[in-house]
Amino acid sequence: MKAKGSNAERELVSKFWKEGFASIRVAGSGSSRFPCPDVLASNGTRTIAVEAKATKKDIQYFRENQITELIEFSRTFGAEPILAVKFSSKWTFFELFKLRQTPKGDYAISKKDVEELGISFEELISA
Repeated sequence: MKAKGSNAERELVSKFWKEGFASIRVAGSGSSRFPCPDVLASNGTRTIAVEAKATKKDIQYFRENQITELIEFSRTFGAEPILAVKFSSKWTFFELFKLRQTPKGDYAISKKDVEELGISFEELISA
């Protein structure tokens, strides 16, 4: 399971580099005692902090603390917080204000949300 996530994060890093964004994967981001994203990318003008997930399921959940820590890191670092979900083989990106919270306080993104709430990689980097 961890290998799938690491490989997905590496794939994102590569996509950013191909489009002129310096990018790094933050190894162990989920186990750090400090808030940090999975991927950090910048083109010198715009900096993006990404929490990334890859799934074959129809819904991807993000724990409330993952979102809170992404926001905290992004505010401190001066980055734009973005969620990236790879459903099967396609990446979709989400701005945090578009998320819906579950009754338990976590956040969920479904395949149905992709068209209504998500943006493509191309839209993300050209915004």
